[in-house]
Amino acid sequence: MKFGVVVFPGSNCDDDVVHVLGDVLGQPVVKMWHKDPHLPPDVDCVILPGGFSYGDYVRAGAIAQFSPIMRAVKAFAAEGGLVFGICNGFQILCEARLLPGILLRNANQQFICENVWIKPATSRSLLTAGLPPDRALQIPIAHADGRYYADEATLDRLETNEQVLFRYCSPSGEPTAAANPNGSARHIAGICNERRNVMGMMPHPERAAEEVLGNTDGRLIFESLLSAVAVV
Repeated sequence: MKFGVVVFPGSNCDDDVVHVLGDVLGQPVVKMWHKDPHLPPDVDCVILPGGFSYGDYVRAGAIAQFSPIMRAVKAFAAEGGLVFGICNGFQILCEARLLPGILLRNANQQFICENVWIKPATSRSLLTAGLPPDRALQIPIAHADGRYYADEATLDRLETNEQVLFRYCSPSGEPTAAANPNGSARHIAGICNERRNVMGMMPHPERAAEEVLGNTDGRLIFESLLSAVAVV
């Protein structure tokens, strides 16, 4: 499976993702510059990495959605191609309307960088199909605008369609207000679109994917993606 990682001005997690995909998981991966109008023809999954594209001016992801490559990403997604946004990538996907809702300023109005716990909310996605359904995963976050918001009708639709991928939770797996680091609606940490080929999450699985870091919970998410695609 070949991955393409988009690099925007201000991206700072692109190399992390490339390292995990290529060096840790042994997958072919290429970087794609945001001004490229086309995607490589052999890319199977596009990843929008974390960082601060365009310095998060205006709103996080608001300018990056207009980068030339995003037209190609939208066309790729419309044809059923896999797109995965992490942190700032999730924000960009929401700004580009490839995913519903928006990411707002954290409830405490502060940048948060810490390990949090998340739990799969469904098994009906490439990112969660291979995960233990009752196990909480410890994954780092690093964001100032990570509070997921959507109107009640959209939230209800996400719930009904099992488009919520992850929820913030306690170490034992309970979704509580105390375990919700940013005030996200219904403790949502990640979602997908109705076709289930566009996925986004705020926590950084690429920062928890190696034994040397003392945490490989994030690697399980990438392995789930690879295994699920292999079955399809």
